This record gives sequence, structure tokens and C-alpha cells, in this order.
Amino acid sequence: MKNFKIIDNFLKQNHFQELCNLQLKYNDPKKATVYKNMIDNKGKTNLSCLSESLIKSLHNEYTNIGVKILEELSPKKIELFDYSEFSIIETGKDYSFPIHRDIPTKLLSGVIYLTPQKNNGTYIYDDKNGKNKKEIEWKQNRAFFFSRSEKFSWHSYEGDKISNRIVLVYNMMTYDLKRACEVENINFYKIKLREKFNPILYRYFNFTIK
Repeated sequence: MKNFKIIDNFLKQNHFQELCNLQLKYNDPKKATVYKNMIDNKGKTNLSCLSESLIKSLHNEYTNIGVKILEELSPKKIELFDYSEFSIIETGKDYSFPIHRDIPTKLLSGVIYLTPQKNNGTYIYDDKNGKNKKEIEWKQNRAFFFSRSEKFSWHSYEGDKISNRIVLVYNMMTYDLKRACEVENINFYKIKLREKFNPILYRYFNFTIK
């Protein structure tokens, strides 16, 4: 991975504490669970584990920051922004998700480390085979952002065999897959076919979306 941004103490303390105190259902140590929460630019929400007031507060506080980061990393994608995801991912202590790149509809991908105090961070690579592995080390309230690309956004994550790993995933999204592919100069039909298999892959890797 070439272009990314790391910001420590990203969340305001009240947001950080509220997210750390969420009462999530127990996650199997060998699985990962995604609690997906969405809000569009008109304030319409689709919630899993966050309250209406919390996601609107997050959206109001961090959207401008996200836009500035996206302008820095991939300015051509700004005009495609339709909605935000503020999802909680609980990764089981014995779970590992393989090297992958995010889907093109994710304009900006961000992960903010919540709990516990110590765990594994996010691993980034130069290619899909894991060349030049580096870790964005775990530190509570550290944010790691990147704008995906077809060739250079390879990453993975896993538990540390001790405790489950809980993060906030903040993504800036578009509904327009075709335009996203055009911006990246990649084949829309190839990507559309490939993304049809994503739900199957999630099931294969014990990845549950709530």
C-alpha cells in the first residue's frame, strides 16, 4: 500500500467512550461480526448497533474531516460521495481475515481502534501475495485511512489470540459502482461480476454482517 494517513486521538473523547461502551453480543473467537450502520447526506439512517443520535453526531463531526482526507488521497472521488458507514467490527481473538482490497464503492476506508488496550493492528502489503508486510500498530483511538486502488490497497487483519478486537470502520461510500470504476480506470463489468461473489467469500471466512 502506497498512500495512507494515520491520525492519533481521532475521535473526540465522548464519542470514543460511547463506542467503547457499546454492549455487543458475544462474538465467537473464531469469527468476525460486522454491525453495519449507515447514514446518507440527507440524514437518512440504517442502523444495527448505534443509536440515531450517535450516528448523526458522528456524521456531523467527522464528515468534513473525511472529505479533507479523501481530497488529499484521491480528490477525483469526492464528487461520488453519497453516504457514510460507521460500522463496528468485532474480530474474534482466533480469527484472521486474508489479504484483500476493498470494493470500489468504498471511496475512503478508515479504521479506528477501540478496544482492548492492546491487540494486533492492520497489516498492509505491496501486493496480494503479502510482499513487504507492515503493521499499522494498534493504539486506542488511532485512525488509519486509505483510498482503495486495484493494485495498491492490499491489507489484512487478525485477532491476537488473547482477546477480541473491536474497531470502528468509517467508510465514505458511493452507490455508483460504474463511476467509481471509471475514476480508477478499471473494467466495470469485471468488477461487477467479481463483487457478486463477495457474500459467498464472507460466509467462507466466517464473516457475519448484522
